[in-house]
Amino acid sequence: LGLLFKLNFFILLFFIIKISRFYMYICKKSKIMSDKKMITAALPYANGPVHIGHLAGVYIPADVYARFQRRMGKDVAFICGSDEHGIPITIRAKKENITPQDVVDKYHKIIKKSFEDLGISFDEYSRTTSKKHYEVSQSFFLKMYENGNFTEEISEQYFDEQAGEFLADRYIVGTCPHCSNDGAYGDQCEKCGSTLSPTELLNPKSALSGNVPILKETKNWYLPLNEYENFLKEWIIEGHKDDWKPNVYGQVKSWLNDGLKPRAMTRDLNWGVPVPLPNAEGKVLYVWFDAPIGYISFTQEWAEKKGKNWKDYWQNENCDLVHFIGKDNIVFHCIIFPAMMKAHGDYIMPKNVPAFEFLNLENDKISTSRNWAVWAHEYVEDFPNQQDVLRYALLSSAPETKDNNFTWKDFQTKNNSELVGIFGNFINRVAVLIHKYYNGKIPQGRPSNEIKEITKTAVEIREFLEKYEFRNALSSLMNLARFGNQYLQTEEPWKTIKDAPEKTAQSLYIGAQIAVALAQLCEPFMPFSSDKLLRMFNIEKTLWSDLENKTELISAEHKINEVSLLFSKIEDDVIEAQIQKLENTKQNNKKTNPNANPMKEQINFDDFAKIDLRTATILEAEKVEKADKLLKFKVDTGVDVRTVVSGIAESFTPEECIGKQVMILLNLAPRKIRGIESQGMLLLTTKPDGKLSFVTPDDKIENGVEIG
Repeated sequence: LGLLFKLNFFILLFFIIKISRFYMYICKKSKIMSDKKMITAALPYANGPVHIGHLAGVYIPADVYARFQRRMGKDVAFICGSDEHGIPITIRAKKENITPQDVVDKYHKIIKKSFEDLGISFDEYSRTTSKKHYEVSQSFFLKMYENGNFTEEISEQYFDEQAGEFLADRYIVGTCPHCSNDGAYGDQCEKCGSTLSPTELLNPKSALSGNVPILKETKNWYLPLNEYENFLKEWIIEGHKDDWKPNVYGQVKSWLNDGLKPRAMTRDLNWGVPVPLPNAEGKVLYVWFDAPIGYISFTQEWAEKKGKNWKDYWQNENCDLVHFIGKDNIVFHCIIFPAMMKAHGDYIMPKNVPAFEFLNLENDKISTSRNWAVWAHEYVEDFPNQQDVLRYALLSSAPETKDNNFTWKDFQTKNNSELVGIFGNFINRVAVLIHKYYNGKIPQGRPSNEIKEITKTAVEIREFLEKYEFRNALSSLMNLARFGNQYLQTEEPWKTIKDAPEKTAQSLYIGAQIAVALAQLCEPFMPFSSDKLLRMFNIEKTLWSDLENKTELISAEHKINEVSLLFSKIEDDVIEAQIQKLENTKQNNKKTNPNANPMKEQINFDDFAKIDLRTATILEAEKVEKADKLLKFKVDTGVDVRTVVSGIAESFTPEECIGKQVMILLNLAPRKIRGIESQGMLLLTTKPDGKLSFVTPDDKIENGVEIG
């Protein structure tokens, strides 16, 4: 009997294991979602503010997804932080003659506040200069080093003899070998998108000195990516062909087809995470090695604060890891970082990497160097309490599968016609009529066929968001608002209240259900408006499953609060001011001298013809009493000898002016300055050091010669 019992026990255990494995297989094949969601958003470089391209391409979609998963009842960790070791940071520091730490301290603060102001609901927003990040990234490197994952290689790298340092990829500029763009960097051509190595550049130059760099030997630690080709092909090409976005899958497939090469994971720099080896003085971790590890270190910071186990999100096969990135980061998140995690051995692979394309601004590529952008922090200042308008406009134009375009006119139309005219109009009509006819209490009614539209919308939005189709999800939300407007227009409760009060009550009961559904469903997309609506209808947030299954979202006799407008119309002059700001930027970008003041208002030829400019000679010069900046001159104009007063005493002594031939505006109306009548104006210009200089003829000529 004992033997039989043991046999039956092992048979039962065998079947339990088989059933468990089969269940896991079915879950994988049917893509059943895990209860844990590790959601990351690409780390923004802390060398400048974030703009609408960043928001539309990464942060707002990631926030929508994170908020939605929380509403699905999932255990969500939504993690991001400032990438503070990028080469753009050291470049900006050199330009501004400050330290890299000064740069990142300034922009980390601006970026973090911009995200908070726009409702980006990170569970943790940290920075890669934190003590925890240094510890985690160095520990990660050491584990790979001890595993024998790196190869030590001595190679020739570009060295700037004048600057006395090896050049990071971004400090080398030259001609792209693929598209002949003269402004390509040592790691990437931003014009054609090709990933490069510095030695591939044609006509390379140092961004530090402008000199041609030399090749000099140095030792670094390389990750042999070629050894991970089979793993990556099996994981991505075979495992994610059907569920990853075509742009991500296609780019990764192309890289793998071309064959991977070893890539240096350390750099010769003085700004970054130091390589934790005894023979690595003056070397730091490659920014694309330490930056994605930030997702892990920031999760650890969050977990310590919340009393959670960070490994549940990074070393647990039952957790879904999702990276939200722009298309220029695909290779790092789908090849280099996964290869690092595979080499380390303790980490899960991403379930998905939804990468977005680029957003243009007014039909031109967004450019931080040209200041051609709508900056997040400036938008918040210019459009107070209208964060959701920007979120809505950017989501509706999200560059999901191809580059898209943002214009201020389209922004205005989306607000005035859609948010005000459709969404806000429906909410306002329902709430106002309930207050007018029922003293702010939901009237008696019963669920009817119209409720099915709510269920349908909730299901549609869920299905679209699970496929990362944000524009379609937003369209479904707006279609419910359109349905609500059409329903009210058909029922006309403002007309039936006298002759058919029961019909009025029923139509406003249904209208209230739709309005509350919109309040709940819009939260991932427009959280500020959702909060406002929840307060207005005096309700709490519910789980998404309630929206898909319940037939009543707000009950009869429930008291709602006072009505307030959800959205307000944006007037033409507000939009014109934004367009003019961009036009000013465009004109500034045309300047050959960036320090030149803008052109003054245009004049016609007749105005110019009235100007009488003459050559003249200064005969006498003296300081004006009790006026530190004024000099008084006697000037021979060739027409007469006259007095001119000019505020140039800080640039010239009276003695050095006497005998100087100058240009004078002769027919300027006389003007009294400190009691002295000045009868003209001398022409001067400002030198780079701020001092003034007379405009003089090249050769000495007679006084009174006209200039024109």
